[in-house]
Amino acid sequence: MIEFNKVSVRRDGRVLFSDATFQIHPGQKVGLTGNNGTGKSTLFGVILTYMGERTTDELTVDAGNISIPSGWEVAHMAQEVEGSSQPAIDYVLSGDKEWYELNGKMMAPDSLTDDEIAQLYQRFDDIDGYRTPTTAAQIMAGLGFQPNQHELPVNDFSGGWRMRLNLAKTLMSRADLLLLDEPTNHLDLDAILWLEDWIAKFDGTVLLISHDQTFLDATIGYILHVENQRLTMYTGNYSQFVRTRSERLAQQQQAYEKQETTRAHLEDFVRRFRAKASKAKQAQSRLKQLERMADLSPIMADNPFTFQFYEPSHMSSPLITLKSADIGYSDTPILKNASLQITPDTRIGLLGMNGAGKSTLIKALVGELEPLTGSYKVSDTLHIGYFNQHQMDSLDAEATPMIMMRRIAGKTSDAELRSFLGSFDFRGDRIDTPSKLFSGGERARLTLALIVWQKPNVLVLDEPTNHLDLQMRQALTMALQGFAGAVVLVSHDRELIANVCDELYLVHAGKLNEFEGDVSDYGKWLSEQRKSDAKYAAKESRDAKSASNEAAKKAEAERKAAEAKAKALAEEPQLNKEERRKLAAEQRKLTAPIRKRIEQAENKLDKLAIGLNALEQKLADTTLYEDARKDELLKLLDEQTTLEQQQSKLEEEMLMAMTELEQYEQ
Repeated sequence: MIEFNKVSVRRDGRVLFSDATFQIHPGQKVGLTGNNGTGKSTLFGVILTYMGERTTDELTVDAGNISIPSGWEVAHMAQEVEGSSQPAIDYVLSGDKEWYELNGKMMAPDSLTDDEIAQLYQRFDDIDGYRTPTTAAQIMAGLGFQPNQHELPVNDFSGGWRMRLNLAKTLMSRADLLLLDEPTNHLDLDAILWLEDWIAKFDGTVLLISHDQTFLDATIGYILHVENQRLTMYTGNYSQFVRTRSERLAQQQQAYEKQETTRAHLEDFVRRFRAKASKAKQAQSRLKQLERMADLSPIMADNPFTFQFYEPSHMSSPLITLKSADIGYSDTPILKNASLQITPDTRIGLLGMNGAGKSTLIKALVGELEPLTGSYKVSDTLHIGYFNQHQMDSLDAEATPMIMMRRIAGKTSDAELRSFLGSFDFRGDRIDTPSKLFSGGERARLTLALIVWQKPNVLVLDEPTNHLDLQMRQALTMALQGFAGAVVLVSHDRELIANVCDELYLVHAGKLNEFEGDVSDYGKWLSEQRKSDAKYAAKESRDAKSASNEAAKKAEAERKAAEAKAKALAEEPQLNKEERRKLAAEQRKLTAPIRKRIEQAENKLDKLAIGLNALEQKLADTTLYEDARKDELLKLLDEQTTLEQQQSKLEEEMLMAMTELEQYEQ
């Protein structure tokens, strides 16, 4: 097990941990939480240094003792990936260090003795090395990579997709201890749901840093919380930790008064507007917030973020109307016949697989992409607040938050602007710091601040929480619940979707349709869709292979028949009937064994085809893909692989025999 005993760590002259004592037992999955800057990543660095995995910027302890089993292998998801010409699939496979080394030796057997080769293949078989490339492909598929991307060099991928490759490489390792630092930052909801399942099935120990509450709830059973230079272990998932900590904070009068004030404000809003049709949905949002008040209070009690969206200056309905629109690029539509109307009380969450067209739809809604067909109309009062990664990246790198605010704030006093920026936790020197020195989270907060100040009546948010910590996510949730305008949201944060959105729309197979159900139902739909897609792809592959083999056989047979006929016609004038009969009999005698081999191969191939067809029927059973029947599924897949290998070998033998027969007949 991992044991810290009265450990103290100081970095850059500041004490991060003092007298830290805790234990993590084998197989436990632990979430590491705490405010930004409290030392979560430093704790990872200390563990990696202790295990000899950190070669630069080693982190040592100032006091105390650390104990970790010496035989443990650790895998760590780094936050940066250097460019490389290495194919993506090879980069991922290199995460399994032993397999990668063994496979490299198998590719160059000339330098090995027969005994070394025998041991090599035995070990390769022991670690199930023949299935490792399939495992790598499955991990890449789960994280959103398409098969045609496997051979692309790492250099061809953007920063976010390189991070996915790095995560895939980490998951390929045969680690006893897995350290994951914000693994969901560059993932969409589909990939996050897949990763949850993967972690749940992982047998080793996991230490995980994440600001995604739902992800933590689904993956971990313990919380190690960093606060006031102390590390405290809590039993249970994140929601249970929140409740436990809430009980402690509820004893503090300040937290209690803040919660009661917020509760009174929400109850007053619901009481005044619940019966008013135009405000009914917003009242429902306040009710949701009241129901979750106990969960929110421990985070919000010491939350430095307290912003709210201003009341829009102008409002009309509808604000945006998209009707019967084909949306895409050049003449190629990504979405067909899409219709959507945005009114002041619209609160839509967009769901869909990676690449389905969610971002394309958003670009059409904000006017960046003109529909190929159909109509796009907006109100004269429309004022869009648009948040996406591009907005963050386009911040003036040399300008400070104060300078950027001054550009849009007119005659507003410096004191008011400083107070406003303070609600986004820009205080002291950070107000006058150029944005190029900001972290991703600070750039995201500054982008939101600039949007809030401009009083939009429609918020279009594309993954707004990617770089935000839990406290800022909670503040954003509460601010959006109080927003008086429309919201269109794409996010992998299911808590945000559940607490902000009243309607869900699914982008799938080129269509936009309202989704019946909640975010958890989308997870179930996605699981079924993946099974269906996998079976369809497998069938397409088998059909294509079978058609190719049949076509090759037919073409070969036709070619040989034509050659034999031409040869017979050429020789016919030179031989009389009796001579030709004797020659044919002699050829039949000489080629009889070869013809026998061809006949036997054809009979065996017919039997294999029957066996493969029977397996295909079994694999078409949808219940076979449930976790309870995993072993049965793997057995059938192994059997299918064996039969396909036998089929390929027999086809090769038959073609060789046919070539040999052709040579005799020349």
